Amino acid sequence: MTRKPHGDDILLDRLRLQLVPGVGPRILQLLREHVGSPTAILRADRQRLLEVPRIGPRLADAIVAAVGRESARKILQRCHDSGIGLVDRGGDAFPPLLEEIPDPPELLYVRGDLADVDQLAVAIVGSRRCTTYGRRVADRLAGGLARAGLTIVSGLARGIDGVAHRAALAAGGRTIAVLATGVNHVYPPEHVDLAEQVTRYGAVVSEARLDQTPVAGLFPQRNRIISGLALGVVVVEATRRSGALHTARHAIEQGREVFAVPGPIDSPASQGCHDLLKDGARLVTGLDDILEELGPLIRPVRLDDTATIHVPRELSLNDRERQVLGIVGPDPQHLDELLRRSPLEAAATLATLTVLEMKRLVRRLPGSYVVRGS
Repeated sequence: MTRKPHGDDILLDRLRLQLVPGVGPRILQLLREHVGSPTAILRADRQRLLEVPRIGPRLADAIVAAVGRESARKILQRCHDSGIGLVDRGGDAFPPLLEEIPDPPELLYVRGDLADVDQLAVAIVGSRRCTTYGRRVADRLAGGLARAGLTIVSGLARGIDGVAHRAALAAGGRTIAVLATGVNHVYPPEHVDLAEQVTRYGAVVSEARLDQTPVAGLFPQRNRIISGLALGVVVVEATRRSGALHTARHAIEQGREVFAVPGPIDSPASQGCHDLLKDGARLVTGLDDILEELGPLIRPVRLDDTATIHVPRELSLNDRERQVLGIVGPDPQHLDELLRRSPLEAAATLATLTVLEMKRLVRRLPGSYVVRGS
């Protein structure tokens, strides 16, 4: 009788499979579709593995020869000793947004903390060789979004990424850095101190094994996680060969919003952004352009004892608007009942409901009924 693996064994098997050379996210997704769970994949014989598309003899042999659970357990101990968390797919701590993408990672190595409020996240990416204009815009957007309550996601790269992380931190917000290397091998090396700051006010995450050094092919693969952790991706500056465009393409595949910042028409640094705009990306001239288009959330996010966010544009509301929206539910209520329950005077409540209706946060129905907007 085959023993059913318990929670620790499942985590170890995910780690063992991740350590197999050649098993990237696309191959892993094929294996999951044709064979089953990581435990089932590791228990499969060579012939069964060869029946899976794109699995050849060499890769099948590598899977059969995967390291044992004891070796994986030693890596877990290293993580524990270094203060690195392991978050596995399907677990309570795994980011809900990331669970929705076509090829989520089986495991994330995490330095710092992932929080429920990180569902309210926007990715800001762009060129490593950015202009002064690009730096200024990235700083303004990342700082403003962080002050509004959104988590800023980026890739810790030189240029726009670094500016976005620093602006979020300076605004007192949260930020997540997604690495293509192991979390204990920060790249570029001059961002080691920045990565340390990010871990105190967010998280540094990676699907790459602990000791993974920079490899060119891992950066485009990493970009799907940047977009996968966010409700939308803002491209600040990008040439036509910029890696930021890979992130934008992943966002499109994942059903996330794509935003682009326009630049000077003769600037090569903005040609990729202009191409995105021609293809239908949202034009960004300020924070409201982003907040208006994001959402809805997979599940409501509680910011504090008084505010629960259903769509990101609620973050732009003032106290009065938030108070009135708080008494409007998903089921239709009569206007007289809302006026009775409102903490404001009737005239102020009616005026505020009109503003919320213009912002598409509430809808008026026939018969003087009101309901939350979608």
